[in-house]
Amino acid sequence: MTAPHRGSDHQDWLEHAFEQQRPQLRAVAYRMLGSSADAEDAVQDTWIRVSRADTASVENIGPWLRTVLSRVCLNQLRSRRQRREQPLTHIPDPVVTPDPGVDPEASAVVADGVGMALLVVLDSLSPAERLAFVLHDMFGVAFEEIGSLLDRSPAAARQLASRARRRVRGQAPTPDPDLARQRQVVDAFLAAARLGDFDALVSVLDPDVILRSDGGTARPQLTMTLRGAAQVASQARNAEVLAPFTHRVLVNGAVGLLVAPKQKAQVVMAFTIVEQKIVAIDVLADPVRLDSLDVSAVLG
Repeated sequence: MTAPHRGSDHQDWLEHAFEQQRPQLRAVAYRMLGSSADAEDAVQDTWIRVSRADTASVENIGPWLRTVLSRVCLNQLRSRRQRREQPLTHIPDPVVTPDPGVDPEASAVVADGVGMALLVVLDSLSPAERLAFVLHDMFGVAFEEIGSLLDRSPAAARQLASRARRRVRGQAPTPDPDLARQRQVVDAFLAAARLGDFDALVSVLDPDVILRSDGGTARPQLTMTLRGAAQVASQARNAEVLAPFTHRVLVNGAVGLLVAPKQKAQVVMAFTIVEQKIVAIDVLADPVRLDSLDVSAVLG
């Protein structure tokens, strides 16, 4: 639909069109940037640019807005890489919502339902690889459009997405989508952690499980990467003191845990479960980032 001419009608049309597209724009930005705050900033920056642009000849507002947003995100990713601002172990911002298995009345829909393990892998990609993979594999954008965004040919854009896809498949296994089975495994993990039962912890962990923890600058001692069931079980057993303050939640649409003494988020744990074994645990323990996490809906 072509935009009306400049004037109040045009501005009303543009604002309405942008608000209609905002949920998808935010979903694209979150997957591109792995940060809720950065995604919101990117969407707002997109609006500022769009509101100043000549859109009178735009025939399809959705793809056009996505193009503007993608360029904003690409610039952010390139700037981030140049500054090397992220720690060696970086956990993206989680989306924490109530688990309907705990609260049957919960009706929250996780719009950003992309697994934390996948987001961690996306953080390891180059900006161009990440853009190509996110836009094509997650949103079905044609390689012609992606190539135009990157100033590359469609064939080159296809190669970028293919390279990213191989990395994702190798490092982010496809989780079990059944929430009931996920709950069983996470509940068993939590029960074992509460008892400090090393053998029970090992029994729910894949032998090659990986634990990634990001404590930020405030808790550098909690920034680590552990591999293997024995190491991860030992670390989980050491955290048994936190078990009484732990709540089962959904983290990016999968069953996870929230540690919240005094009704304040202290740790968020995301699990990747395959064939009833935990293959990855991604832990955000950075108090600076957790302070901005609204968990009121989870804690009541």
